[in-house]
Amino acid sequence: MNSFLSKWLSISILNLSFVAALGLILRYKIAYSLPFLDQKYILHSHSHFAFSGWITQTLMILMIIYLSKALGKEINSRYRWLLYTNLISSYGMMISFIIQGYGLYSISFSTLNIFVFYAFAFYFWLDLNRIKDKSTSILWFKAALLFGVISSLGAFNLAYMMANKMSNQNVYLTSIYFFLHFQYNGWFLFAGLGLLNDKLEFITGERKKLYRAFQLFCFACIPAYFLSILWMEFISTIYILLIAAVIAQLAAWIIVLKVYYKNRSLIRQKITYYGKILLILSALAFSIKLILQSGSIHTELSHLSYGFRPIIIGYLHLVLLGVTSIFLLGYIVSFELIRINKSLIRGIFIFVAGVIINELLLMIQGVSALSYTAIPYINEMLLAAAVILFSGILIMLISRFAYMKNNIPERLPTRPD
Repeated sequence: MNSFLSKWLSISILNLSFVAALGLILRYKIAYSLPFLDQKYILHSHSHFAFSGWITQTLMILMIIYLSKALGKEINSRYRWLLYTNLISSYGMMISFIIQGYGLYSISFSTLNIFVFYAFAFYFWLDLNRIKDKSTSILWFKAALLFGVISSLGAFNLAYMMANKMSNQNVYLTSIYFFLHFQYNGWFLFAGLGLLNDKLEFITGERKKLYRAFQLFCFACIPAYFLSILWMEFISTIYILLIAAVIAQLAAWIIVLKVYYKNRSLIRQKITYYGKILLILSALAFSIKLILQSGSIHTELSHLSYGFRPIIIGYLHLVLLGVTSIFLLGYIVSFELIRINKSLIRGIFIFVAGVIINELLLMIQGVSALSYTAIPYINEMLLAAAVILFSGILIMLISRFAYMKNNIPERLPTRPD
């Protein structure tokens, strides 16, 4: 593996530790008190850096790895400055949001971060057109880039409202959910499935089926946005489109699962043991996400869920941690993009345990909130889950930088002893 890109993946793990540390601070402030830190400022820092410094940065790196295999390692120098600039703008957002919340510096770094993504999307799109083997992955990546650009419209509208102190609640919420939807279900999902499709298509040769899955997911992405704002009134045509979008997503995911199941013995020979487990966990989380999303078509259930913060937080963390973060770690481990050792694997699965515990606690808190029942020590238990999450990432980080310091080659089998 190219040492330049493997070092960037180590920086991604460092960034994940910052995301977890900010989440730990948020949980501590809820359970106890840190009066010198503003809760909303930390929340903005946590969420913005999770999107840009951890997920987007890592997806960029993995997509560059994909591109370098198709066009040669010299392509790396084309994206070096974009990775640095994305990193600088992400750190700038993390720090400035902690200090001032939405203000001159945080909005400036946020704007810079968006324009860095625009530049990445432009160059990557051009380079995709240079690839001779027109696999379905190219379509996944192009759709991911397009949806990522579309999501920025919500971010720009939010920044405009903040700068001008506008307080229209409906416009504010629709802008937030617009950004979140086209990040989660657009940029993150399509980029991740593009990476996965590349491997599945190469291993199984099931190009037609995977292309059909792409078509269905692509059709569903835009109308599925309205699932996020069902508390608003829509004409009946929108509901028909929503039902069609939900069915399309479920059908597309079933196609992907069938491709895996049909070729499972062959796929298992090509990926590592621990990577397989992580990818299965991510797939399970995504399946749960689709089922929950399907249930939200029922307007009464939708109104009920959006009225309780623990349910919203649980759903967002299911996607961000359970689906996306575990997938990224699983993909990296599956194809040995960094050196894998027992310490790193231990850290990853401690992190996964923290994710599962966190989701279970949020689910309990959300269900109990429906009946207005208080769960004793729930905030302390969620703090403990945050500690487990952070501890796992810290072990991963120590493992990575220990090997980088000793300059050990980036290769080690990951089969269980």
